[in-house]
Amino acid sequence: MTVKIYETQAVQDFLNSISGFDQEGGSERAKKIMHRFLSDLFKLIDDFDVTQEEYWTAVNLLNALGSQTQFGLLSPGLGFDHYLDMRQDAIDAEAKRTGSTPRTIEGPLYVAGAPEAEGFARLDDGSDLDAETMWLTGQVRDIDGTPIPGAKVEIWHCNSKGNYSFFDPTQSEYNMRRTIYADSEGRYTARSIIPSGYGVPEGAPTDVVLKALGRHGERPAHIHYFISAPDYQHLTTQINLAGDPYTFDDFAFATREELVIEGKHIESVAEAEKRGLEGPFTEVIFDIELAKTESADLQVRHKRARAKEDEQDAASQLASTAKV
Repeated sequence: MTVKIYETQAVQDFLNSISGFDQEGGSERAKKIMHRFLSDLFKLIDDFDVTQEEYWTAVNLLNALGSQTQFGLLSPGLGFDHYLDMRQDAIDAEAKRTGSTPRTIEGPLYVAGAPEAEGFARLDDGSDLDAETMWLTGQVRDIDGTPIPGAKVEIWHCNSKGNYSFFDPTQSEYNMRRTIYADSEGRYTARSIIPSGYGVPEGAPTDVVLKALGRHGERPAHIHYFISAPDYQHLTTQINLAGDPYTFDDFAFATREELVIEGKHIESVAEAEKRGLEGPFTEVIFDIELAKTESADLQVRHKRARAKEDEQDAASQLASTAKV
């Protein structure tokens, strides 16, 4: 079809009206962003000759994503989360905040309020009897190698079936979720289990979108981290366990080569006993480096809605909503 109407004055006036340019009040930034967003979509409809059937199929898919709260799952799958990280990396480079452990995406499955511990914590509740024991440890340092005592290390990961507590009602509360404050040498240690990789639910809206692009929805085995300390830039990251078939083919684009960790399988009874373990285990060592910053805003995680928000998250979210 050769009919195109996007460039006509009638459509341009229509876009201005939809975006509220002819109205007082509201947010000028919201108006400009909406105008750009709608303009791009209208032009796309023109350029690709989108039919009414295709448009309403897309609307129904968006409704399904919303009703199943899967926008947070599709977001990394379409690269938005990684793109935001790429922009933040560029911002840090321009500000000469470099040399720290690489960031990577948070994902949608963090839950605030996990139990806290000093130096060591057991993450799992012992119910995953088929899982392999993991001994996870490391040191938090600055980029010059100086330990950061008391650094706050928040860790969360799934079980051996790819499920996360809180979102999986069969698991105990805060299973495989803990906050550990590093010891006087900046070290943290956790006993847990080796998590598995997992995929988006078969036939779910996110799966429908990915399959339309000829892509899969699999994630490799990984472990999430928030790391923070006063006067240092907050770090959101995750490590991938080497050897997973999807380590370098993650649908969420979260893999960074520096964050792929090789676990060491240990059979020694003596080594197990040193750690209070009863059998073979896999040791995973992840040392973390934080960059200094005087900016208070950079010392805390960014604002977004999260499950079981703590008071700080809830207050931030309310403030953000009020601004809109």
